[in-house]
Amino acid sequence: MGRRTQTKALIMLLGAGAVFLIVFFLIPLIFVLAESFIGTDGRFTFSRYIEQLTDRQFINAYLRTLKISLIVTPLAALMGYPTAYLMMRLKPTAKGILTSLVILPLMTSPVARTYAWIVILGRHGIVNQAVSGLGLISEPMRLLYTEGAIVVGLLQLFLPVMILNLTSALENVPSEVEEAALSLGSNRLGTFFRVIVPLSFDGLVMGVTLVFTGCVTAYVTPAVLGGTNLTLATLMRQQSLVLMNWEGATVIAVVMVITTVVLQSVLRRFRPRNQA
Repeated sequence: MGRRTQTKALIMLLGAGAVFLIVFFLIPLIFVLAESFIGTDGRFTFSRYIEQLTDRQFINAYLRTLKISLIVTPLAALMGYPTAYLMMRLKPTAKGILTSLVILPLMTSPVARTYAWIVILGRHGIVNQAVSGLGLISEPMRLLYTEGAIVVGLLQLFLPVMILNLTSALENVPSEVEEAALSLGSNRLGTFFRVIVPLSFDGLVMGVTLVFTGCVTAYVTPAVLGGTNLTLATLMRQQSLVLMNWEGATVIAVVMVITTVVLQSVLRRFRPRNQA
């Protein structure tokens, strides 16, 4: 009876989760997708996609979003892997402290973290004052309301996500595997790229997916730090709430979903065969 009770409880929990995802995620997603193909006369049409995909503002926003995402994601991976690897080599006390420092930004509101960059990157912010104090510039640099400001803000926002995913993956890599590679003549760098990275590739895929998806769909950071540099999220807000063009906003939402799904499919193809 104990096992049957546990099985029933597990089925109920899984069923509740499935119902929640279907009702609050899958059905709205299907509705948005179907709505993007229905014209004002109620018939199936591609006119909304043609209108958006040929609009210069949409093209610029889409390319800017891709460029920023493709800059932030590799930077997060390059900075996250050494940090996660170091965390796995530390003693439990030091590892706990470093993990707390990584998690701490996630406990702060993204709005507060984003607005903090205004103090740092503003014309009279910390960076400009420091560089000016060294005599390197004669007038303040324009750091705020640029694509670079968006990259910095998003990198700071999503780097902890990458580190936590890589740390979780590296924890599942047996230390004996690395020791065996070193004993067979491989150096530290070769062992890292030939052994550690392939064995933790699932964590990298998950981290890249979450960071890239977050960059594509982020609104607060591009809106606060980007100024007139529109991304897909800020353009969707403009289309829906300013211009009241809900049809165009729906198409933009579908494009966001398709972009992230395509990325994950591509990453899965690069998964090492011995991990499949």
